[in-house]
Amino acid sequence: MTKQDRDLTALIGSRICHDLISPLGAIGNGVELLQLSGMGDSPEMALIAECVTNANLRIRFFRVAFGAAADGQTLSESEIRAVLAPSLDGRKIEIDWQPVGDLPRTEVKLAFLALQCFESAMPWGGQLSVSRTDERWQMTARGERMNIDPDLWGLLSAANADLDVPPAQVHFALIRPELGRQGRVAAVQTTVQTITLSF
Repeated sequence: MTKQDRDLTALIGSRICHDLISPLGAIGNGVELLQLSGMGDSPEMALIAECVTNANLRIRFFRVAFGAAADGQTLSESEIRAVLAPSLDGRKIEIDWQPVGDLPRTEVKLAFLALQCFESAMPWGGQLSVSRTDERWQMTARGERMNIDPDLWGLLSAANADLDVPPAQVHFALIRPELGRQGRVAAVQTTVQTITLSF
């Protein structure tokens, strides 16, 4: 495999996230300085600070889900939990992340891509449990109301060249190629109120 054969989509994702992290960090530092000087005690400044915090968490999430992940790289449990911690933007899904310890970045990348699929299927909220046993992942979601698109979920296990995937759902199209790179196969089971994904 040549260097040009690597996943260019992931490299682009890494580049975009890398370039956005610095200016967001600078804005956050500026807000902190204003707050320390006494000029930041206003609802407007609190809103800016909240938005910067949420944007930073989201970009860190995107960096793992859409960025490059080389074999041998790991992510610490503390970093994963920090990214998945309930944010100020009112995330409606409760995530029970059960894997412990440092994990291969490639595997976490797949799990984070899948998390976005669950977010798409659970706009009204619900509970999602994530477990890992002997390098096999299982994710189970439950919600009173679900929005399950069988064509999109079908992309996790089979190609469908005729399906026009909208930009907001691109994560569905990225999972199967990543599964192939890792020598994995996904299995999906759905009911009216549950989705179970294993890979």
